[in-house]
Amino acid sequence: MNESDYTYSSIPNDVALKIASSLAVTDLSCLSCCSRVWRDLWGSDCLWEPLFKQRWPLLYEDVLKDPHFKGWRGFYIKQHKEMKDQADSVIKFVEKCLQSESIQVNDYLKAIECLKLVGFGFKDVQMLLLKPKLNVLLNLVGLHYCLNILKVPASDVMEALNSSNIKNRQICIKWWKLGRWFYGFRMRDEFHFRCLSLEDLASSKDDEDVLGVLQRGAIHEVLQVQISIVSSRSNAWA
Repeated sequence: MNESDYTYSSIPNDVALKIASSLAVTDLSCLSCCSRVWRDLWGSDCLWEPLFKQRWPLLYEDVLKDPHFKGWRGFYIKQHKEMKDQADSVIKFVEKCLQSESIQVNDYLKAIECLKLVGFGFKDVQMLLLKPKLNVLLNLVGLHYCLNILKVPASDVMEALNSSNIKNRQICIKWWKLGRWFYGFRMRDEFHFRCLSLEDLASSKDDEDVLGVLQRGAIHEVLQVQISIVSSRSNAWA
């Protein structure tokens, strides 16, 4: 068979669908540009329904109850655009709150709460926040949200960091803890400083629960927390 004979028509429908179902959303979009036949296949509900269910499992159950539902591909694209808009809002908020490449913990936690309110899933974070072109503090927001809010297994988060090529990006955490009482006198407040990679945070290689410190409530005696991008100026504080 000549190379020109290798067309979609030479592949059985079930085999073609099996191939397409193993592709990511971006690859499916590329596939649809190959020919009109592949473009028709791209619109199949049997491809988009499992993609939707995997990305938004809770919303999937609600959609099944909607008598006016018209198709999975169109709804997936619509939902993706809405999530992208929400991600853009969080990105703009964090960028607005940055002060000398650092952010206060209250603003940081507000960004995480925004993701929770709009129902971000793990795939949403992977596609929209765990990206090398974004500020590492936004990567941190996504990582923290996945581990502490979504309870995604650390191994899955590690894999996402690795595939996005951001696992070695570093952040600095500075925090002040209330001084301990000693024979009726309170000691000076304690200053702590840590520089960690995103991989360290995801794999719990750090010797103290830094994500707990960022949560503030996990360590009740924490007085103030600041999160910064690693720089030569930050290292000078160590």
